[in-house]
Amino acid sequence: MEIRVAGDARIDVLRNDDGYSRALVAVAIGKDEVLAQFGARETLATPNYLTVQTGPETHILLAPEHLQYINHSCEPNVFFDTTRMEIIALRDIAAGEECTFFYPSTEWTMDRAFDCLCGSSACLGRIAGADMLDADALERYAFNQHILDRLAERLAEAA
Repeated sequence: MEIRVAGDARIDVLRNDDGYSRALVAVAIGKDEVLAQFGARETLATPNYLTVQTGPETHILLAPEHLQYINHSCEPNVFFDTTRMEIIALRDIAAGEECTFFYPSTEWTMDRAFDCLCGSSACLGRIAGADMLDADALERYAFNQHILDRLAERLAEAA
């Protein structure tokens, strides 16, 4: 079932046949274009499965709410820039293609780790947050500044 998101010509929310799970798909967008701007419906001190981490101890419920349907992939096509509060295309995204992001790019430690089923040849398997990534994975992905700061702190402590 396809649901057009009112007022946003660049994305659709799709409801899967199970009637429960959803995905956000692009109408069409070019590399480096802004898919959407976002803000906080609510700010929390601890993460939950619906939040996006925007700072060391800041986790937000997304506004607009339909952005919560952007699923994880180990080969993402969008990036949540938590400094500019924009979702940016990492490459050209075809109309109807699911938008996905790399959850550890915003999450230091996730509320609910999970076994990834993205199907990518680059799949990391278990997704638990940036804190749990090995050095190879840390070199392959873009991260938000609050994650980069935590990684730098960890390196300084290890030295």
